[in-house]
Amino acid sequence: MPPVNSSVWIIIPTYNERDNVGPITDAVLGSVPDAHVLIVDDGSPDGTGELADAMAAKNPAVSVLHREAKQGLGRAYVAAFDYLLARDAGIVVQMDADFSHPVRFLPSILEPLRGGRADLVLGSRYVKGGHIPRWNIIRRLVSRGGSLFAGIVLLMPYRDLTGGFKAWRAQALRQIDCEKLHAGGYAFQIEATFRARLAGARVVEVPITFEERRLGTSKMSMNIFLEAFLLVIALRLATIFRRRRRTLAAEA
Repeated sequence: MPPVNSSVWIIIPTYNERDNVGPITDAVLGSVPDAHVLIVDDGSPDGTGELADAMAAKNPAVSVLHREAKQGLGRAYVAAFDYLLARDAGIVVQMDADFSHPVRFLPSILEPLRGGRADLVLGSRYVKGGHIPRWNIIRRLVSRGGSLFAGIVLLMPYRDLTGGFKAWRAQALRQIDCEKLHAGGYAFQIEATFRARLAGARVVEVPITFEERRLGTSKMSMNIFLEAFLLVIALRLATIFRRRRRTLAAEA
């Protein structure tokens, strides 16, 4: 594979994150001084987008991508991927705006990509060294069970398939059809990793600690869990049918 382009872009999707967008951007650039931040705002009614524009006007390391309305986390990331690949980004990082993905882990997530050892790095709560300090047992079971279910059904050996703290080599993003990825939270994360694995990407997990958001309210809902469950089944069936068609074609 060609060498890794050293330019690092960190995508921060926002919807009503006015209280968080400034502090998280400052923290990210403090942790990775050579990075660029792309804030993707889905028409936040609380003025997050306008605040992001003011930040970008003062700091050339900050850019803003505006979308007219809230269309789902996956669509926000797909729009950001298209934007950054058109600008020859080298490494692309996904992370939340609410500090649930601590910026202190950014260097360890970037290291396997910068060192040429991986094409996709998953920030994992479930490998050795990973932690979720303030979740109750029910939330742990739902999250861990979702990752186990997806891994078993889709034959993926990774422990954390539903997490949203991950980093991509740009070439790995180019090898998957981002436009076909689903819009939801967990579903998007699972399918993106699945498509990367099918394309031959080297996937590495590194431990992180997942924190509760500092300010604002969570966007998680049961519909997101249901979408992820149905997507996993659909992906498995599609894989089976695709293999069957190939077998029949070879026998013809």
